[in-house]
Amino acid sequence: MKKGKKYTDSFKLIDRSKQYDPEEAVSLVKQTAKAKFDETVEISVRLGVDPRHADQQVRGAVVLPNGTGKKVTVLVIAKGDKAAEATAAGAEYVGAEDMIAKIQGGWFGFDVVVATPDMMGLVGRLGRVLGPKGLMPNPKSGTVSMDVTKAVHDIKAGKVEYRVDKTAIIHCPVGKASFTETQLNENLRTLMEAIIKAKPAAAKGTYIRSAVLSSTMGPGIKLNSLKF
Repeated sequence: MKKGKKYTDSFKLIDRSKQYDPEEAVSLVKQTAKAKFDETVEISVRLGVDPRHADQQVRGAVVLPNGTGKKVTVLVIAKGDKAAEATAAGAEYVGAEDMIAKIQGGWFGFDVVVATPDMMGLVGRLGRVLGPKGLMPNPKSGTVSMDVTKAVHDIKAGKVEYRVDKTAIIHCPVGKASFTETQLNENLRTLMEAIIKAKPAAAKGTYIRSAVLSSTMGPGIKLNSLKF
């Protein structure tokens, strides 16, 4: 596959046989993000778990200290006082049956769905629609909660959800290429600490098998996972 000149130039900056310390990798990822837009910096972590087993699932959420750099649109499914609370907290869309009907009609003008526990019976009808898109509210990630204010504020502050896929890899954003090195390093450490804390008791052997940092259009930079 033919690669563009910018990618080829970026590729030359990286030693493919080396595992970089996080600080060095962050510095390199900023140098290799050469696109005309503000690229997202993402980490891919391969874990020593077998996701086919329920007791080896790795899933959770963490608020990045410097946010993600992305504006997130929040939909809250709630009624009464909780709906008013959601609006006051800054949720873009708030509703109940009306919003469910809208989604069933093919509307997806939001990035995250938050629901109060009493509404989950209603939201459950959307499992087939929201599930495959990773939008289903979940208590583990703090999106099923009675504390609607906290849920909305956390998301707006830069909460990211991490979840192991069926190939035992977690893909997660840690910021934008325009962030300072300090901001990216703080976000990266916070996320990695959360993933390490979430290690299932049933996981055997090396937990963090490998980790790669990259920008949207840039090459992957291997991390020395022992440094976390």
